[in-house]
Amino acid sequence: MDEDVAVVIEDGEDIRELLAQVLTQGGFAVHSAADGATGVELVREHDPIVVTIDVNMPGIDGFETARQVRAISTAYIVMITARGDEIDTLVGLQTGADDYIVKPFRPRELRARIEAMMRRPRVLASTHPSPPHPSAPQPSAPQPMHTGSIPTQSASSLEIPDAPSATWAEGDTEHASLEHRGLRLEPGARVVELEGAEVELTRSEFDILRMLLNSGRRVVSKMQLAGMLRGERGEPDHYLSEHDARAIEVHVANLRRKLGESPSEPRWIETVRGVGYRRTA
Repeated sequence: MDEDVAVVIEDGEDIRELLAQVLTQGGFAVHSAADGATGVELVREHDPIVVTIDVNMPGIDGFETARQVRAISTAYIVMITARGDEIDTLVGLQTGADDYIVKPFRPRELRARIEAMMRRPRVLASTHPSPPHPSAPQPSAPQPMHTGSIPTQSASSLEIPDAPSATWAEGDTEHASLEHRGLRLEPGARVVELEGAEVELTRSEFDILRMLLNSGRRVVSKMQLAGMLRGERGEPDHYLSEHDARAIEVHVANLRRKLGESPSEPRWIETVRGVGYRRTA
C-alpha cells in the first residue's frame, strides 16, 4: 500500500528537519522545500495529503504559499508561526489553511493536530470562490497517526461552564441537508449555496457552519466548536486556551465575510457574548 505523502515548506533547516522527522515517524513519505515556490511545485508533483508551511520565508511568504497550494490541492494545511506572528497567522486561516501551530512546539502536539485534521473529510466545499450574494448584508470592516490528545493548556477567561453537547443536535442529522434564510448546506457534497450561488469555504468554516445550523437555537460554545474541529464527539475534555478561542473567532469572522453578513445585523449567526454562537431565529 502506498504511503501517504507530506510536504514540508520551511526555510529554517533545523525546523524543516524536525518536521520531516515527525511526519516520517508518523508513516508519511516526506518531501521538503526551503522556500514557497519550490514547495508549491512539490505539492503539484506529489499530491500530498498534508502540507506544513512556515509563515516567514524568503520570496513568497507563507500566506501566499498557502493560497497557491490551496488553488491546486485539497491537502490539509498547517501553518507554522513564531509566537509574535500568531494573530497574523490566525487571520491567514482565510487563505485555506486548516490549522496552525506556534513555535516552539512539541512533536506530540504537531502529531495530535494532524491526527485531528485527518479525521475530517479531505474535500473542500468548493474549488471556485464566489462573491457574497448581492442581497446579503455587507460585512463591517474587518487540522492517520495515533498519538493521543493535544497537550492541555491552561484555561482562559473565555472558558465556560459545562453545557449540553451540540455536536449533532436534534438527532443524528449529520448527512441531512440544512437550510436557513436562503442558505443551504449539503453535508455529503460539502457544498454551501447562498440563494443558489455556491460559496467557497474552508473545511473549518464549513464544519462550524454545519454545527451552528444543526444546533437549532441552542448556543454552541467556542469550546465545543474547537472540540468539533479536533474530531471530538460529545463534551470536549480540554480547556479552551486563548489560541483555541482566537482561532474560532477568526474562523467565524471569515465565514461571515464570505457570506456577506454583518455581526451587528446577523442574518445567520448570532454572537452570544462571552459564550459562543447560535443560529439566528
